Amino acid sequence: MIVWINGASGAGKTSAARELIELIPNSTLFDPEVIGGGLPDLLPPKHLAEVGDFQDLPIWRRLVVDTAAALLAEVGGVLVVPMTLLRQDHRDEIFGGLASRRIAVRHVVLAPDETILRERIAKGMAIEPYRAALAGWLGVDALRVDTSGLTPYETAERVADAVRTGAASVCDIVQTPEPTAETLAAGVLLFDEHDRVLLVDPTYKAGWEFPGGVVETGEAPARAGVREVAEETGIHLTEAPRLLVVDWEPPVPPGYGGMRFLFDGGHLDGDEARRMLLPGPELRDCRFVTEEEAARLLPPVRYERLRWALRARERGVPLYLEASVPVGRREVPGGSGPESP
Repeated sequence: MIVWINGASGAGKTSAARELIELIPNSTLFDPEVIGGGLPDLLPPKHLAEVGDFQDLPIWRRLVVDTAAALLAEVGGVLVVPMTLLRQDHRDEIFGGLASRRIAVRHVVLAPDETILRERIAKGMAIEPYRAALAGWLGVDALRVDTSGLTPYETAERVADAVRTGAASVCDIVQTPEPTAETLAAGVLLFDEHDRVLLVDPTYKAGWEFPGGVVETGEAPARAGVREVAEETGIHLTEAPRLLVVDWEPPVPPGYGGMRFLFDGGHLDGDEARRMLLPGPELRDCRFVTEEEAARLLPPVRYERLRWALRARERGVPLYLEASVPVGRREVPGGSGPESP
């Protein structure tokens, strides 16, 4: 288990965390700041200069997850993590990565009175991002502990009691196990009345994609796609969707790759689109987009899979792809689409 202590700079997170490990049996302090401090030794200066905060680097977020998991595997017990997280997408990615390893997170935010916080906060550091997060997602996601007038030890006592009683409950986030071998996954394309395709932004990993997920043992891919659509969006498809593409995704460490299916789930009417269950534990956001808009949102490989799926939908003929490139077919000169050689 992880107890994540959030809050603005100057809220007393690290001091409270040091006291907390004395109150929670078999607990260890893990400060992700040490990962940020090590990045200048790992990354080229030019790469670091492109971001203003090391939290914006995907490598930092992944290393936080991987290091926390490795620490727990090594020492067991509880990790106490004092770290500011003010962006919801960063929270979703990190907590989702931990959830994928079956690591529960109890999220606490230290929130002293703002006048006190302004006296402590580092000179030149803006308080507005913290205020906005606390008024929005952070105030809903984390147990708020008012530390006004509390010593670090008293703050730790409040947090320890919240963990013991369950007042600081385990974060409600989807737990998708990390694959240990090639996986079989199924996605479903859903369209609105303007023929725009639905993309979703999952809470448990970074980036936009199609509704869908991993096919379970003994499950047909089309049925898996239908199940995932219902779980993610609340839309219940009554018929098995039509196959558009089968794509072999090669392994790219740390991923294992595997077979990817994309199906045509058809059009949704306006009422169906409005009934989608958002927000929820699985999705941060969703939207209907044109093919051009999808190109800006999706990773290149996933966009190529979508592009060929849309061409297959237009022609009514499914395609076999490898690494999102058609096999056994060639592009017609002028870009009019694929054709058999």
